[in-house]
Amino acid sequence: MSNQEFEALDQSQECCPGLLTAPLDEDQAAELAKVFKALGDPVRLRLLSMIASRAGGEVCVCDLTPAFDLSQPTISHHLKLLRQAGLIDCERRGTWVYYWLLPEMTDRLAGILLRPAGQPLHDQAQTETSTGATS
Repeated sequence: MSNQEFEALDQSQECCPGLLTAPLDEDQAAELAKVFKALGDPVRLRLLSMIASRAGGEVCVCDLTPAFDLSQPTISHHLKLLRQAGLIDCERRGTWVYYWLLPEMTDRLAGILLRPAGQPLHDQAQTETSTGATS
């Protein structure tokens, strides 16, 4: 994977419309695919979860590494990919690096995936009608 693959989405853009309200255009889909690709690895997903759920909002890499049966350089590589995707940021303090979640990106992803309140999926409504199933 090249570094260019994981360039962060432009945070100044307004959020894309939800997937269920309007189709994504080609550029939006390509940008979002990069972020979802970063989240598509179980180690990176666990790292993001550990960072996001940490009391105080930030975590030292020294606290992340022992949770995995992976070398420190491998953990650093995964953290770098999450950073390049715009999901986390970091700061070096002496010999340690501290990481925190960038909630703008996770909020943006949530907004894209969110179904408008009270609106059933078209296919789901048809399937329930044709099979007689109800929720």
